[in-house]
Amino acid sequence: MRVLILGGTGEARVLAAALHARPGTDVVSSLAGRVNLPARPPGRVRSGGFGGATGLADHLTAERIDVLVDATHPFAASVTANAAAAALATGVRLVVLRRPGWTERPGDEWRRVPTLDAAAALVPELGRRVFLAVGRGGFAAFAQLPGWFLLRSVDPPGPPLPADRWVVLDRGPFTVDGERALLRAHRIDVLVTRDSGGAATSAKLTAARELGLPVVMVDRPPLPPGVTAVTGVAEVLARLPV
Repeated sequence: MRVLILGGTGEARVLAAALHARPGTDVVSSLAGRVNLPARPPGRVRSGGFGGATGLADHLTAERIDVLVDATHPFAASVTANAAAAALATGVRLVVLRRPGWTERPGDEWRRVPTLDAAAALVPELGRRVFLAVGRGGFAAFAQLPGWFLLRSVDPPGPPLPADRWVVLDRGPFTVDGERALLRAHRIDVLVTRDSGGAATSAKLTAARELGLPVVMVDRPPLPPGVTAVTGVAEVLARLPV
C-alpha cells in the first residue's frame, strides 16, 4: 500500500511513524516548505507544492498512490480543497485528519469570528496592545490598524505588517507560565488567535483566562463539500487496509 501524507503537523508526524513501522506500507510525507527547518517525520519526505489540484492528481497517478491523507494545518484550506479535487479526479481514497478545535471554558471571554478580516475589525473595540498568534501569513490583515502588536511566528514574517510592533520568533509547545509572563511583560490587553486546536499552543488561552483578557478566536474554514474529517491518528489507521 502506498500512502501520501500531506503533512506539516504533529499529527502527521505521528501518523508517518506508525505507517513507517507497518509492514507492506510505503509512506511518503509531503511538506509544503513554508517553514524553515521543519520537524521531519520518519520515512521518505518530499518538499514543495504540486502545482494545484491538477499537479497533485498527476502525482497520485504517477506514483501509484493508494491512499491520500490530508493531515495539514486546519487553516490550510487551499491544500485541502486541492486534495479533495485530486482524489475525486483520480479515484484515490482520501482521508482528512483534523485535530479537534478548542472549547471555551468557564472564565473565558471569547469572541468568535469567521475570518481574520472580521477579527481585525473587532480588535480596536477590545484593546490597543494586541498579541497576534495567527501565523505569519495572517499578520497582513492587521497591518493598517492603530495600536501596538506583538507578533509571534516560527520564521520572520514579511510585509505588510502593523507599523508599531514587536516580533517574537518561537515554536511551540508553550507553557502556561511562559505565556502568562509574555502577556504581562508586553502589557497585552487582547489576544487574537486561530482555532488551531491541540495542546502545543493552547497555553496562551489558559494564560488569557487567568489574566481576564478577551480572546478573538478565528473559526476554521469549512471543509470542501462532501468531505468529512477524522480527529485522531488511530481513526486514520483504522480506515486503511491492513
